Amino acid sequence: MGILTVKDLTLKFNGKSILNRLNVDFWDGHVHAVIGPNGAGKSTLASTLVGLSGYRDFEGDIEFEGKSIRDLGVDERAKRGITLGWQEPARFEGLPILDFLRASAKNKSREHIEALLNKVGLDPVNYLYRAVDKTLSGGERKKVELASIVAMEPKVALLDEPDSGIDIESIYRIFDAVKVLKSLGTTVILITHSLAVLDQAEHAFLMCHGQVVDKGEVKKIRRYFEDKCIPCDHKNIPVQQIIGGQA
Repeated sequence: MGILTVKDLTLKFNGKSILNRLNVDFWDGHVHAVIGPNGAGKSTLASTLVGLSGYRDFEGDIEFEGKSIRDLGVDERAKRGITLGWQEPARFEGLPILDFLRASAKNKSREHIEALLNKVGLDPVNYLYRAVDKTLSGGERKKVELASIVAMEPKVALLDEPDSGIDIESIYRIFDAVKVLKSLGTTVILITHSLAVLDQAEHAFLMCHGQVVDKGEVKKIRRYFEDKCIPCDHKNIPVQQIIGGQA
């Protein structure tokens, strides 16, 4: 059953279609991946789904749990259980990580907060009272934000490039957090260029030019990374494919 459904979604900036009659159905409780080349519209789709300012003047509809949310702002969508993990997380100057996580957590106990930090690979002894500010690296802030998303126990979590700024050793902690979200019943949507991140999903969509050009099980969509592209009727189809060569 689809928990979040996009119907004929068209979004234009300066007269140019970024999303072009897009139709997507995200299944309840599943881990999905949305992949595609730069400029395909992946991050724009994520921003539109959560209702960010500047991404609400669109044609078509977005339904959450069977009801339209096109007229709802980002705060109201968040209250209903839709959250977004940024590719570049925000900073909260002076706010300790403990307080930051408690603000979003359903379980506000210190023990639970410590467990969340451990899950994303941050030692609570060193991080509970660190401020969420410029003293943290991008990777550290990414982990803190992911811990906060797990703490929320949202119905839908969109993670934009969750491995961005993360070292190889830590990426497996991120994957553990994705598994925790799934165990909580959260529908996870991974926006990614990474094959390793794609492999954490159960189902994937390939976007190009603001549309879904392929979808299915991960093993099917993996060929995008192997061939760098798939045959389609878009004008940017690689010349090598047209003449029978390798892309």
